[in-house]
Amino acid sequence: MKPTACRALASAAALVLSVCAAHADEKSVGKGMAWTIMEDLTVETGQRLAGSPEEAAAREWAVTRLKALGFQNVKNEPFTIRGYVRGHDSAWLTAPYPHKLAITALGYSGTTPEGGVSGDVVYFPTLDAIKAAPAASLTGKIAFIDHAMKANQDGSGYGPYGNVRRQGPGIAAAKGAIGVVIRSIGTDNHRNPHTGAISWPAGVSAIPAGAVSNPDADIIARVARSGKLMRLSLTLTGRTQENMPSGNVIADLPGRDPSLPMIIVACHLDSWDLGMGVIDDGAGCAIVTAAALKVQEGGKPLRTIRVLWAGAEELGGLGGQAYAKAHAKEPHALAMESDFGADRVWNVKFTRLAPQVAESIKTALNPLGIVPNAGAADGGADVDAIIKAQKLAVIDLAQDGTRYFDLHHTPDDTLDKVDPAQLQQNVDAWTAVLKIVATEGGALIAP
Repeated sequence: MKPTACRALASAAALVLSVCAAHADEKSVGKGMAWTIMEDLTVETGQRLAGSPEEAAAREWAVTRLKALGFQNVKNEPFTIRGYVRGHDSAWLTAPYPHKLAITALGYSGTTPEGGVSGDVVYFPTLDAIKAAPAASLTGKIAFIDHAMKANQDGSGYGPYGNVRRQGPGIAAAKGAIGVVIRSIGTDNHRNPHTGAISWPAGVSAIPAGAVSNPDADIIARVARSGKLMRLSLTLTGRTQENMPSGNVIADLPGRDPSLPMIIVACHLDSWDLGMGVIDDGAGCAIVTAAALKVQEGGKPLRTIRVLWAGAEELGGLGGQAYAKAHAKEPHALAMESDFGADRVWNVKFTRLAPQVAESIKTALNPLGIVPNAGAADGGADVDAIIKAQKLAVIDLAQDGTRYFDLHHTPDDTLDKVDPAQLQQNVDAWTAVLKIVATEGGALIAP
């Protein structure tokens, strides 16, 4: 190719790149710091399964970004975990009708041979139904556990219906099943299965366990109602692996009075590997970080604000436990966490917070349409251990969870699902709260 032709192609390529860059900049205009952090984290690091090289790369990314944003004492604090490495996931309903199922292995699932396992299916409409099944009644069979999770604003259905995933496989295994499939713990009607971790009881060996999408679960339920014999072929070749590397990233905005106990605001850096980890929990990291920086715009607050981007939350809050052990001797006063997506904050709850501080927060949040809730705040998995260890004050800024479980732990957890205006409302709410608690010189914990 002639030099002039090369130059022409290079010029054309440069023009395309400049146009693309301009378009990208245009899309980000007005979206604020939280959007930028969330977008850069999820685009530049991708899926961040706990223990994976991608989670490790995300920690390095976080250290670099938090330092660039002006945080002090930025640290990558490693620990090891019992992790899960995904393999090949597939399932077929082979009788009485052939259906290829949209399935994902659950975290800590047992492993099938490469050729999979096959067996008759025993259908259970609820978790209570399989609990009531006789001992050894599932020997050589595959259990299917159904449920009826519905969307609600506060996300409270995740507790009872999530037990189908957390407890169901262990119950099936204890009764002799060679495999277990559940309806996804989710509220969508897409062919997107929802993953998540299992809690195997002590003394029970893991069996292959997966979740099918809600439309596929509907097919299985319809066939079950017909009374016809069902058979299923299941292949889940992922494995549980010990001593995998994970870690937390912490960063401080030092206060004017280092003698005062600090405030910790948390999120988690790891994600499941099906989607991009945006609503769970890249958005949370962006919200708490942007709000902490916003507080500092008027000068140093009185108290130190520490940001914790925890690792390995999805496998049981392991990062929060590691943080509590590593920082047990450092005095904390209050903990908060953002880990419920990016839709608007609609209520606030308190635990052990000094009454006068709570009243100031209620007043500050009222113009944002945020109302007080009489329930107790619990913080979240990434701060639970330090809250319990030091009996901290806790504030929960509760987000609207109506659509959260449409996306949670699925391939649909992607950047386009976030509304920039609702994301910014989160930042505004967090900023209002942090301005009050970080400038409070008196006790934050109620006597």
